[in-house]
Amino acid sequence: MFRFPQEISLSKYWKLLSEMASIFSRIINGEITCYKIAEDNHYFAFLDISPLKKGHTLVVPKKEVDYLFDLDDATYQGLLLFSSKIAKAIKKSVPCKRVAMHVIGLEVPHAHIHLVPINTMNDSNFSNEKLKLTSDEMKSTAELIASNL
Repeated sequence: MFRFPQEISLSKYWKLLSEMASIFSRIINGEITCYKIAEDNHYFAFLDISPLKKGHTLVVPKKEVDYLFDLDDATYQGLLLFSSKIAKAIKKSVPCKRVAMHVIGLEVPHAHIHLVPINTMNDSNFSNEKLKLTSDEMKSTAELIASNL
């Protein structure tokens, strides 16, 4: 059974956890590698490592805010505009009828948008088995999408 050290209370422990950078912030800061598609001063887009479909991309604000609807208006609107540019590049790069946009937000405490190339409604079902693409496939996909921006 896990025990907290005497020096730290449970409330301090949760406060420390809440102050830790999310995995997305660590990706943005270059502490964790990713298959980057694009970034600007405020937003970052990279391939999901457990994609539903080839080209499945995550778009995040660099500002770490847990819940999408807690973003200030300018950041929220900018995120949608940045996502639109990425979605158009995905559509040019990956054979699909549409690029679906999903906001779930339960898996990582950092606001983010999923962009998933789809041909059917079922293509964007998060219960589906995830693809297992090679590093080379991920790299070439990211490069192709980036080249279509």
